[in-house]
Amino acid sequence: MSGSQTALRNAAILILLVLICWQLLYWDVGDIALRSPAQTLTYVGTLLTGDMIWPHLWETMRAFVMALILAIFAGLAIGFTLGYNRSAAQTFEPILVAFYSIPKITLYPILLLIFGLGISAKVAFGTIHGIIPIALFTMNAVRNVRPVLIKTGKVMQLSQVDMVRSVLFPAALPEIFTGLRVGFSLTLIGTLLGEMFASQSGLGFLLMNAIGLHNIDLIMAITLLLVIFAATVSSVLLFYDRKLHKQK
Repeated sequence: MSGSQTALRNAAILILLVLICWQLLYWDVGDIALRSPAQTLTYVGTLLTGDMIWPHLWETMRAFVMALILAIFAGLAIGFTLGYNRSAAQTFEPILVAFYSIPKITLYPILLLIFGLGISAKVAFGTIHGIIPIALFTMNAVRNVRPVLIKTGKVMQLSQVDMVRSVLFPAALPEIFTGLRVGFSLTLIGTLLGEMFASQSGLGFLLMNAIGLHNIDLIMAITLLLVIFAATVSSVLLFYDRKLHKQK
């Protein structure tokens, strides 16, 4: 059995176990706090064939993609700079680690004062969640590049841009991709949190309204959509992550 077939089989088994546990929990709790898998899937179908959810879905995806692009470019720039420049890393790495340990929700009021209630605040909040892990993974990946490769680049008198493009990036790509995978998940979480606490549109906003109205059908449906999206993309990224590490 090939690796892809094994992965598909494991994914199918995991989905089956989740559905079984979900159904058992529903039988135990009842309609007061849950809906069954069948009821939730039916309601998801109703949502997707209607017009109510699509503007919110588009708003969330737009904010998330913008935040992810910013997190990737900024994280890579910081990571390559600190990984290649040891003296700069000694100064700024403790700052990055300290910032990473701060609960980001405490920064959200400041972001609201700066950006207001529009999409900018959601993008900024998603970005600050994803940028630090991408930067840290990239920095450590560049540090672990074999010295002989860097010496070869210096002997060839490569510029810093050529050194990054031709030597550092290819050699550090597996670890960098792992950082991108982690950054994807955290950026999505940050974007949704931004919508939940101060927004007038998006899936996070819709979810908070559903919680306030105790609309269990909508809560379960939005949660399922988010889980399916995150799990699907994360599984694809994990597949390529493992593939890159095997080729290393």
